Amino acid sequence: MAVHWGGVIAIIIFYILILVVGLWAARKTKNHEDSEEVMVAGRDIGMVIGIFTMTATWVGGGYINGTAEIVYSDGLIFAQAPWGYSISLALGGLFFAKTMREKGYVTMLDPFQDKYGTRMGGLMFIPALTGEVLWSAAILAALGATVSVILQLPINISVIISACITVTYSFFGGLYSVAYTDLVQMICMFFGLWLIIPFSMTHEAVSPISQDPEWVGEWDSTETGPWIDYAMLLMFGGIPWQAYFQRVLSSRTPQIAQVLSFSAAFGCVIMAVPPVLIGAIASKTDWNLTTIPDVNLPVDNPSLVLPLVVQYLTPSVVSFIGLGAVSAAVMSSADSSILSSSSMFVRNIYKLVIRQNASELELVWCMRFTMVAVGTLATVLSLTFKSVYSLFTLCGDFVYVVLFPQLLCVIHFPKANTYGALTGYIVAFFFRLAGGDKTLGLPALIKYPFYENGQQYFPYRSFSMVVSLMTIMSVSFVLDKLFRSGILKPNWDIFQCFVNIPASDEKYQSVNANDAQEIEMEKKNDKPLNGFQNGQAVEKV
Repeated sequence: MAVHWGGVIAIIIFYILILVVGLWAARKTKNHEDSEEVMVAGRDIGMVIGIFTMTATWVGGGYINGTAEIVYSDGLIFAQAPWGYSISLALGGLFFAKTMREKGYVTMLDPFQDKYGTRMGGLMFIPALTGEVLWSAAILAALGATVSVILQLPINISVIISACITVTYSFFGGLYSVAYTDLVQMICMFFGLWLIIPFSMTHEAVSPISQDPEWVGEWDSTETGPWIDYAMLLMFGGIPWQAYFQRVLSSRTPQIAQVLSFSAAFGCVIMAVPPVLIGAIASKTDWNLTTIPDVNLPVDNPSLVLPLVVQYLTPSVVSFIGLGAVSAAVMSSADSSILSSSSMFVRNIYKLVIRQNASELELVWCMRFTMVAVGTLATVLSLTFKSVYSLFTLCGDFVYVVLFPQLLCVIHFPKANTYGALTGYIVAFFFRLAGGDKTLGLPALIKYPFYENGQQYFPYRSFSMVVSLMTIMSVSFVLDKLFRSGILKPNWDIFQCFVNIPASDEKYQSVNANDAQEIEMEKKNDKPLNGFQNGQAVEKV
C-alpha cells in the first residue's frame, strides 16, 4: 500500500514541536556542567510539571497499546497493568518517596551504595538497567507497530527516527527537557486518545460494546496463580524504578514528592480508559465490513489492535491525530527511561566505581554518551520482540524479584547488611531464572506446583521475591548478632561490615566499619565526634 504522506507531514510537525520544546526547556538548566543539575533539575520541579511528567512517564506506548491488546485478546480482567502500576505509585508515595527525598539522594541506587558500599550497590544496577532498557524497547516497538499500520512506513524507520529525536533533546536538556516535553506529550495523548473513541465506536462495523460484553473476559481457575503473580509484580515491581525516583528526587519538597505519586496514580487510571475502550471496540468489530486487507490480522497479531482501530474505524484526520497521541506516549516514556539509565550509570558506576576523581564536565559528557548507547540498545531490542504486552510486563520482572526486596530492606530494615543483600541477590536470580520464561526462551529448571505443559501456574515470581526478602533479613540479622556478640572474629568479616573491639573497651564495641575511621579519631582525641556519642550512632548534622 502507498505511504500516507499527509500523515507523514503531520507526524513530522509533531516531532518538530516536541524537539523545539525540548531544546527550549534545555535553556532552563542553570549549569550544563553540573551532573546533578542534569539528573534532578536542581530539585526545582514544581507541582504542575511534576504531576504531568510523573504520569506521562508511566503512560507510555506499551501502556496504551498493551492494554488495548490484552483487553481484545484475553479480556479486561487480565489487563492488570493499569491498576497495578497505579497502586504501585500510591505505595511508592506512602512508603518510599518522602524518605528518599528527605535524605537528598540523587538516584535510586544511592541508598544501596551508602549502606553496602559502591561495589555491592553497583550490582543493583544490573536489574535496574534491565528493566529500563526493556521498558524503552517495549514502547518503541509500540510506536513502530502503530506507524507501520497507519502510515504504511517500515517499522525500522519510525522506531529509529523516534529514538533519535528522544535522545537529542534529552542529550542537551536532561530532566528539564524531559519534564517539559512530557507536559506537551501528555496533552496530545489525552485529547488524541479520547478523540478516537466516538468515531470508532459509531462505525458501522462496530456493535455496541455493552451487548454481550465478551471483552470483559472469562475467568479460568487455572490462571489464578499467574494472575496473582502478575498483580504482585505490577504493584510492587512498579516501585523500584529510577524513572519514578528521578521525579521524586527532583521535587522541591518531600511533601510534593508524595503528592506527585498520588496524583500520577490517579492519572494512570484515567489514561487507561481510552485503550480499554479501544480494545473493547476491536472485539465488537466485524472486520469484514472494513477496508482492512486481512480480516484475520487482529487475531493473528493482537498487538496491532490499537493502530488497526485508529486506521480502519476513524477518518484519516482523526487517525493522524491518534498517531500523534501514540507517538507522544512513546516519547514521554522513552526519554524518561533513557535519562534514568544514564543517570544511574554515571553516578553509581562511572563516578563511584570507575572514575572517583572525574570532573563534573566529564560526568555530563559521559551521561550524554550513555544516553546514545541506551537508546541504541533499546531500539535494537524493540525490533526483536513480537508481543508488546509480554515485553511490557517483562520490564518489571527482574526489578520486582531482585530489586524490590533489596529496596525495601535498605530503606526499612536497619539491620540489613552486605552479607544479607548479596545472598538475597543471588537467591533471587537463581529462583527467578530457574522458573524459566517463554519470552526469553528459558526452559524451566524448577517445576513448581501445578506445572503443566511447559507452563508455570504457580506464582513463582512472587515466591522468588519472598524467598529473597526472607534471605536478606535472616542472613543480615544472624550475622549482625554473631559479629556484634563477638562469636565471629573480625578477620572473618570479609565485607568489613562490622568492627569488633575488645570487650574491655565497651564504648567502641560492634559498630559499622564505615564509621571505624571516625571512631579511631575519637579515641585519639578522647572526645565524642559528630555522629557518635557514648558508643551509639547519632544523627550527623
